[in-house]
Amino acid sequence: MPGRAKWRYSDGDLLPLLVDGPSRIIRPWPSSLDAESNPLALTRDFTATTFVVRDNATLLLWHNKIKMWLPPGGHIHDGELPEEAAVREVREETGLGVELVAPGDSGSNWGHVRVLHTPQCILLEDIEPGHQHIDLIYFARARDDAEPKVNPREASRLRWVDADGLESEEIAKDVRILGVRSIDVVGACS
Repeated sequence: MPGRAKWRYSDGDLLPLLVDGPSRIIRPWPSSLDAESNPLALTRDFTATTFVVRDNATLLLWHNKIKMWLPPGGHIHDGELPEEAAVREVREETGLGVELVAPGDSGSNWGHVRVLHTPQCILLEDIEPGHQHIDLIYFARARDDAEPKVNPREASRLRWVDADGLESEEIAKDVRILGVRSIDVVGACS
């Protein structure tokens, strides 16, 4: 289904912007082209990823499609809050219940206004030519001592990795960096 055109004011020009639902943005296309004839349209999806920490180790899954060690994560559904997606993806991929760990006032209410959990960082990931993920990264602690279970649709195996294990070159650099940070942050909040 093609997206719908919206107009966005940017850098002094009014540019057409193709929007395909609330969680997908397709970059502005040259005004001489319409959306259907632009083969260079860049699509971006919003995703949420959660580094789950227990006993000074973070949980990684061997992702079936990507063939990499990654924390649980996935697309944010239409109408879903990013923090809801972060918790849902962990539950779907591992069966674990988690509590997000966030700085400051995250998760509190200011009168009639709710303060959402602040992501630890936001990554822009190249997934394939012409497609990127805007990935909101969260840290969480497991709610109990339940054992995680692999969801075979998503992953073939899982493991808890401590800071020393995160030095392994078989783990992508961003996962190594954020894995160590998650262990430090969650440990400091315990």
